[in-house]
Amino acid sequence: MKAKSIQGKSTEEIQSAIQQSMADGFKPTLAIVFLSIKQDRDAICNILDNEGIAIYGATTNGEFTEEGITKESVAILLMDIHPDYFTILFNEYPDNNFRGAAQTLAKQALEIFPRPSFLIAGSNMETDAEELLHGFEDIIGNHVNVYGGMAGDDYSFSRQFVFTNNKLSNKGIVALVLDEDKLLIRGKATCGWKPMGTEKIVTKSEGNRVYSIEGISPLEMTKKYSGLENLTEDNKRIEIEIAVAFPLQLQREKGDPVMRPGLTVNWKDGSFICSGSVPQGSKVKFSLPPDFDVIEKVVNGCEDLKESEIPEADALIMYSCAGRLISLGPMIGEEIEGVRKVWDVPMAGMFSTAELARATGGNLEMHNLTTCCVALKEK
Repeated sequence: MKAKSIQGKSTEEIQSAIQQSMADGFKPTLAIVFLSIKQDRDAICNILDNEGIAIYGATTNGEFTEEGITKESVAILLMDIHPDYFTILFNEYPDNNFRGAAQTLAKQALEIFPRPSFLIAGSNMETDAEELLHGFEDIIGNHVNVYGGMAGDDYSFSRQFVFTNNKLSNKGIVALVLDEDKLLIRGKATCGWKPMGTEKIVTKSEGNRVYSIEGISPLEMTKKYSGLENLTEDNKRIEIEIAVAFPLQLQREKGDPVMRPGLTVNWKDGSFICSGSVPQGSKVKFSLPPDFDVIEKVVNGCEDLKESEIPEADALIMYSCAGRLISLGPMIGEEIEGVRKVWDVPMAGMFSTAELARATGGNLEMHNLTTCCVALKEK
């Protein structure tokens, strides 16, 4: 399999880049498309569709290739995978039956490949991404390989989209289904935020809303331990600061903890609405703000993946949390470059609103403040 990445800030630039990439006889069959909601999505899809290229696409909070990070632009990874080795599936969940939508895709995939693996993207801030993952597990089994991320919208948190050839949804899922007998897909989800203090018990919660930890509202606990200043409703940026600087880490009986930052504060009762479910009675820790070794941990995680599971790759896809871009600032470029050097192959990535992958040593999870790296290799 051959892969090439391209990027551009306009439809014209993308059209030119596609033609240049094919000038040497390269004939891509698949495009991983990450783009800003400000781009002309339909026009870019038409260009790819006219070339007979299948599309797996999502809107983002920022895009990148091995050439660097861009904003309000388009990043595309083109691959010439044999058409018999993959397919694109698409579904929507207007009634919020997230699990059922994923189950339908998994059943369709099993009719095509005996051993399917999945690269997925979902849209809509209300989507329970954990339910999507459970849907694949229900049909394929707990061993299923699923990686991906949730679409973004340049931090407007209003309308996100996933798309493929002639299909688009702000409340749906797109899945690139790969034949594992022909293609090796391996991924790694790494966060790097260090835990702080002792485990604490969630004493009251409902779904993803946490009312109290050790009998104290999470807002009061944040005021007590975080060191953050001006924790008031008048501070318009405080919720983002809480989410990226002092997030919760949900402890698991098996595998690494997963991040559950508080995305919304209820200023009346001090409760947090978190990025994913936080069961009542579960154990959590708070996190320290990230330091330089966060990047080192992500790169080391990819090096471990290369050594243990996929020593060579043809292409690399990355889903990096939008919160990492906010928190790490320019250092995020060092992280992306460090990961790229591990396999030194063409890559494309997006800054996502959530990351989907198996936790290290654990189960499929919805992650936040995490980098999910996915390497592909034709067998």
